[in-house]
Amino acid sequence: MLSLSQQAYAAPSVARHTHARRPAKAMPTRAETITVNAQRRDFPYPEAQHSPDADTRLTGTRLIERGVVSLRGLERVAPNLTIQSINGTASTNFYLRGVGFNDFTQNNMPSVLSYFDDVPFAFSTMTDGMMFDLAGAEVTPGPVGTRHGQSDTGGEVRLRTNDPTDHWHYGARQDIASYARSRSEAYVSGPLARGLSFRLAGQTQQGGGWQTDPVNGAHLGDADLWALRGKLKWTPDSHTTLLVSGHFTQDDSEVVNPIPVDRLVGKAPLPTGSWQQTQWSMRPEFARLIGRKPGLKPSEHNQFWGADVHFSHDFGPVTFSSISAFETERQGEYTDQDGTALAQADTYRTIDANTFTQEVRLQSSHPHDRLQWTVGAFYQRSRMQQRFFFDYTDYVPQRGYMMATHFGMDQENTSEFGNVSYRVGHGVTLWVGLLHEIDDRSISGLQSVIFGGVSRNFHGESTAAAQYAGQAGVSWQAAAHELVYFKISKGFKPGGFTANNTQIQAQLNPFKPETVLTYELGLKSDPIPNRIRLNAAAFYNDYHNQQLVGTVLIPDYGPLSEITNAPKSESWGFEATLDIHPFAHLFVTQNLGWQRGNFQNFPTVNRAATNAYYARHGVWKAIEDNFAGVDNGQPKLTLNGNAEWRQALGTHYGIDVGPDWLYRDSQAITPGGTGFYRLPPYFLLGAHATFHPASGHWSATVYATNLLNRRYAESGGMATTTYFYIPGAPRFIGGRVSCDF
Repeated sequence: MLSLSQQAYAAPSVARHTHARRPAKAMPTRAETITVNAQRRDFPYPEAQHSPDADTRLTGTRLIERGVVSLRGLERVAPNLTIQSINGTASTNFYLRGVGFNDFTQNNMPSVLSYFDDVPFAFSTMTDGMMFDLAGAEVTPGPVGTRHGQSDTGGEVRLRTNDPTDHWHYGARQDIASYARSRSEAYVSGPLARGLSFRLAGQTQQGGGWQTDPVNGAHLGDADLWALRGKLKWTPDSHTTLLVSGHFTQDDSEVVNPIPVDRLVGKAPLPTGSWQQTQWSMRPEFARLIGRKPGLKPSEHNQFWGADVHFSHDFGPVTFSSISAFETERQGEYTDQDGTALAQADTYRTIDANTFTQEVRLQSSHPHDRLQWTVGAFYQRSRMQQRFFFDYTDYVPQRGYMMATHFGMDQENTSEFGNVSYRVGHGVTLWVGLLHEIDDRSISGLQSVIFGGVSRNFHGESTAAAQYAGQAGVSWQAAAHELVYFKISKGFKPGGFTANNTQIQAQLNPFKPETVLTYELGLKSDPIPNRIRLNAAAFYNDYHNQQLVGTVLIPDYGPLSEITNAPKSESWGFEATLDIHPFAHLFVTQNLGWQRGNFQNFPTVNRAATNAYYARHGVWKAIEDNFAGVDNGQPKLTLNGNAEWRQALGTHYGIDVGPDWLYRDSQAITPGGTGFYRLPPYFLLGAHATFHPASGHWSATVYATNLLNRRYAESGGMATTTYFYIPGAPRFIGGRVSCDF
């Protein structure tokens, strides 16, 4: 869906009011040009209204206005999108139209891929700290892969950063808010020589922690992150471009700690207090084991860096492009998953991973030709080493020990893709795309060690898959401002491994590849150009072997999460974006997403029933169940939007004022989840006011998020002894000053 840019710097709005006071004959050509640009800002991306897709397209300015400074923030500005932190950390899981799965170890391909400047990030944590100096973002739902990159089943999130400029530009932004939160950005861009330009940008994030420990009054949650990005662009002639970029992120931020909401094991009372209170612990013995300082708070200790090379040359009828990229991840992450001062589920993990990707494409050079085509190939290789440390010392008599699990994973993927579209006339366009993909991955060297006890070694496993994916569709430009389309897409995602807290060899059995057949009917319309825009799409997903988190029961140990396959499932729904500019000063955007889905065949252990049996009898017994007919648990209704009143203050200044809002329906944590296994629905309200000059060179903003200070949970789960929620942030009131010259 497309949405209004809602520019914070509404210089064109001021210009319109200024022009109204001038005689028409005195209006210069320059002023007329400004007026036209204002209309385009009201409804951005007009060319995309002729593209048969359901993409959400957002300008960099819109992202700043809505406070989107991490991937998780995108769910506030796109329909049917859920992005959740894993146990309050920098790692994330994606769900788009309900498609996605919870991968705690982050060693498998996600259902929704993230791209920065056309580079796919196989492990979503690698995007940490990258959300600054952005040109824009796109969210594409449904199977993809016939025009670029990799195939997947849920869709993709593409972010573009600003490129070097041929003229000197520089700017900075400072954002200060409640709980001593500070976010700073700066950039400089310009020419170095004829045809050679550069851009250097950076950001820092500090403070903002809003959790406290009621036992000792300790403070938790402060950000401590900095990142740099550099780009060098060379254009030796009008047909050739070489762009080299590199980035580095250091993240030592504290994480959001869980709040226990009920006992899974034992009868000890849970901590009580406000929603902003939590407990944690770090035993000196555990600190020595992991090589970190005593008293360590739940936090990250991460380094990410990478580089990529983009090359393109227009040969006339054909354009060749190549994208080479290398990304690395060095992660150290401590979480206290039971949310108590006891050492019952303290977890520390390290990740050492890297990926190399190479994509080449040939495509038609002239976008207005009837025939458009793309052919290309993609290669990816990844290497990963992970080690988990667990402190269960206070979890007696069940465990009462510290343990570690280590494994390595290798992965290699190759694919070839092509897409052809043809405009047959009378506004009708036909297109078809095909992708063939081969994926090989293996897990090796897995060892589980109980310190002071037994050591288990597991033999390696491997899995390979070769599949086709594709798309076919038809679109009809029924009128100048109305487009209707229908498409059928097949998506493919390879299988993988569950590698967390392995106790028996069977846990390493690979889960199967996932495929989906998606039917989509869409509408793009501007019934009153520059006044009303309505985009909508309806979809149906037919899944085979959908990958999701199930449960395995380990005798005398307890239930553990395990990625498995639901042999048959389905989902359906719709989404819509309505942009309204009813009169001169008012701009409104409303995103709506609605979805339903159920499992048609899904045999697995019923975790809720298994835990309930243990609570009654003190014995672990697997309660098998088939969740056929059970809802898939994703939020059925999501709403987000904003309204803005843009008012000129004389001829030189303007002010933009308005609220924003978000509603998310309840979400099941496990299949068929009720009670503590289901996150409650919530509604959040925000507001902002921005003062700016007509030139747009600077602005000053005051804003509030969670204005009503609502208590809500962003995600949840279970540890060894407790059910927990990851609480959402309380009210933040802040100010932002920015300048661009």
